[in-house]
Amino acid sequence: MSTAQLGGVPVLILKEGTQRTQGKEAQKINIMAAMAIAEAVRTTLGPKGMDKMLVDTLGDVTVTNDGATILGEIEVQHPAAKMMVEISKTQDDEVGDGTTSSVVITGELLKKAEDLIDKNIHPTLISQGYKKAADKAVEVLSKIAIPVGFDDEKNLKMIAYTAMNSKTSLGNQDYFADMAVKAVKAVAEKRGDKYIADLDYIQIVKKQGGSIAESQLVYGVIVDKEVVHPGMPKVVENAKIALLDTPLEIEKTELDAEIRITDPTQMKSFLEEEEKLLKDMVAKIKATGANVVLCQKGVDDIAQHYLAKEGILGLRRVKKSDIEKVAKATGARIITNLDDLTPADLGDARIVQEKKFGEDKLTFIEGCKNPKAVSVLLRGGLMRVVDEAERTLHDALSVVADVIKDGRIVAGGGAPELEAAKQLRDYAASIGGREQLAIEAFADSLEAIPRTLAENGGMDPIDTLVELRALHDKGEIWAGVNVREGKTGDMFKLGVVEPLAVKVQAIKSAAEAATMILRIDDVIASSKSGGPKAPERPGEGEAGAEED
Repeated sequence: MSTAQLGGVPVLILKEGTQRTQGKEAQKINIMAAMAIAEAVRTTLGPKGMDKMLVDTLGDVTVTNDGATILGEIEVQHPAAKMMVEISKTQDDEVGDGTTSSVVITGELLKKAEDLIDKNIHPTLISQGYKKAADKAVEVLSKIAIPVGFDDEKNLKMIAYTAMNSKTSLGNQDYFADMAVKAVKAVAEKRGDKYIADLDYIQIVKKQGGSIAESQLVYGVIVDKEVVHPGMPKVVENAKIALLDTPLEIEKTELDAEIRITDPTQMKSFLEEEEKLLKDMVAKIKATGANVVLCQKGVDDIAQHYLAKEGILGLRRVKKSDIEKVAKATGARIITNLDDLTPADLGDARIVQEKKFGEDKLTFIEGCKNPKAVSVLLRGGLMRVVDEAERTLHDALSVVADVIKDGRIVAGGGAPELEAAKQLRDYAASIGGREQLAIEAFADSLEAIPRTLAENGGMDPIDTLVELRALHDKGEIWAGVNVREGKTGDMFKLGVVEPLAVKVQAIKSAAEAATMILRIDDVIASSKSGGPKAPERPGEGEAGAEED
């Protein structure tokens, strides 16, 4: 209510037009909105998950089964539904995979919580139970996880393969898994006793044309620029690369300056002096032994001419991010003052060459020794195929980076969720009281993953769950849903593995989001303000109408 009574006189508390929903009704509406989002992505889970076609307000079409992309593209209005979108974004930002799983688990937690609320169990008690259950589930997964070393390429490839397996439109998973592992290992750096792979140094360049199989990993950087002058070489071997964050131009004065010229010879000497300055700039670059120049700013036409004359390949207005990647890959230093350029500042590459793809020209800097920045060129007949390949490769790169950092893996196919659910039921009995019901509900919610995998694979979800529970009771902790063959199986033996970090993040995010939504019992929505209308002056409306 937006009003209160004081001695029989109504007192306005909330602004006119404000909508307020309270108590169980507010909880039910929030839960319903969150569950609707979970249902939207549920069918995309697993290798036999279906794709969604998203059409935005401009008519652009996206075809994908990537949870984060789907939720990022759809325009959600309800605030509780927006929280579900935030979960997928957090999951994607933190670990790069498992977005659909986290949303599905959240939806299931809220569904079970609604049943408990109907039994008059207080939302605070449910939240406490969910928190204990989440901590216990993470502890269980950490205990059963298997360590993986930096050089364990077999398991690293299996992890990348599993992440890409749900993206059936891609094909060539083996080739891409190998590419993902090589790319992440190339950019990984040891910090203390851990390896950290910064995925910002793995550049993905998309070019329509050819087929997915023609995609390639480049041990270096692909710069989306063409050589600036037709007289410059298009290929330079044993390249010595100078990176400049300064223009190869005569800078204009910041103040308005006036030059008085009274004689044509003065004009000639003025222009000659400009040309000499540019020639000196090129001479400084040549003196260091550089035969490739990447400039973040502009390059004057005269400077281009002299660079071409000296046989130096030049690129101008290169993006700052690309310059930084080249520096990381070749060992070059970015110079902001040309006078400071020395041979020690130059980077090395086996070859720098311009290549043409359709109507576009790209410059490849390849063959860098021990490059700490690499590039992947993605090809495909349709741009939508290339876009989906990029999303798939992003997942593969992310999971390999997660495992290299954390060093632990678990099986996929719903096996870890089933094992955590089994141990949570035993744990719930030891807690007792009403919280026990919340912990058991959490266990049931985790089983939503294998159940959804079975449903999406055309299997009977109830029979599959009963069979899997029996196997886990016998101690087969890696028994999961073999969607490909439509039966249960040991997921480790089948090579279906995932990073522990992805599972842990999904459980933590789901528990926190469900708890937050559950604890809301009052929704106060302000009316949309368009601002007060300006009063019309007498006769103004009629005059305006006549003008129209």
